[in-house]
Amino acid sequence: MSALFVSDLHLDESKPLALDGFARLLRQDARAVDAIYILGDLFEVWVGDDDDGPVANQVRDLLATAADHCELFVMPGNRDFLFGERFAADTGATLLPDPVVAEVDGTPLLLAHGDAYCTGDAEYQRVRTQLRSAAWQRDMLAKPLAERRTLAAAMRTASAAANANKPDNIMDVTREAVAEALYDAGARTLVHGHTHRPGIHDMEDGRRRIVLGDWNRCAWKLILRRGEAALTCFPLGPPLGRPRGGSATVTTPAS
Repeated sequence: MSALFVSDLHLDESKPLALDGFARLLRQDARAVDAIYILGDLFEVWVGDDDDGPVANQVRDLLATAADHCELFVMPGNRDFLFGERFAADTGATLLPDPVVAEVDGTPLLLAHGDAYCTGDAEYQRVRTQLRSAAWQRDMLAKPLAERRTLAAAMRTASAAANANKPDNIMDVTREAVAEALYDAGARTLVHGHTHRPGIHDMEDGRRRIVLGDWNRCAWKLILRRGEAALTCFPLGPPLGRPRGGSATVTTPAS
């Protein structure tokens, strides 16, 4: 079995290159892998499954087409945690809880968006708990679509201002949280996004943490196939194979 993983695309109207790159990725890889996993923050913001904006509609169509050729799994992130069953029905995707253990190529992997492991940022964890509560989400989704969009924009502005004053280290995952999560899950490899710090990290106890990159200066994807893990950065703009600014691939045993 082969699987492709991405996260942190942050798609919206201001990122046409990322949207184009995502379309090309799905066209190329949906027929080449058995499953595609999107581990959070597919969108810059998701205000509800009734979003009728052009980007939302285009991504729905892209995902539905990809789901005809491979299994498709979507995990909510800290920007699109309001995904619901209507989104799953529209796209053919299976919504995943965060975290979840999935078996890929015979190996159990712990999959997560990653923000829950940034335990050094107590303020963020407090806000995260509030936003994930059923009561808050119910109240938010009960508001008109236009009001939700306005509120989401204000929340993004406030979040950016708050993060600008935080030291970098508290916005990364903590070693203790990752080790505990892997132990509890009975897995040796964690795949996550959120931190925008792509890489493959060997841990002291023989376990491994694979971090997906954000789609900003380039697009990151991870492919697991036949026991190998390839974390690749490819250009957003020109067609694949015509790099703008180069590309990079890290290959390592998957477990």
